[in-house]
Amino acid sequence: MTYTLLNIVFLGLAVVVAAAAYLRRPGYRRMLPAAGLALVAVLLLTAVFDNIMIGVGLVDYDPALISGFFVGIAPLEDFAYPVAAALLLPAAWSLLGGDTRRSPRGRSSSRSEGRQ
Repeated sequence: MTYTLLNIVFLGLAVVVAAAAYLRRPGYRRMLPAAGLALVAVLLLTAVFDNIMIGVGLVDYDPALISGFFVGIAPLEDFAYPVAAALLLPAAWSLLGGDTRRSPRGRSSSRSEGRQ
């Protein structure tokens, strides 16, 4: 199995979960700008550190299993995992109820309880 096929499986799963969150949980839409910023940051970090790790010989790839497209010396396939994470993690958080918020009136605050 090539890295591209493996990436298709992971990205496909991430897209399905993200689509479900987008359609079922309106709160997920509020997370998209933050997820986009996180994606940019993680892609930049991936570009830097993957090139370092490959450059020093910590990681190596079978040339027969990669697409042949590179960012520096890092194969393009390495960048699918941050994309999958940026799609999957906020979507899973949203679908599992992590974005539920109580109304401001429902919250009790120690500052507001002392005043009358």
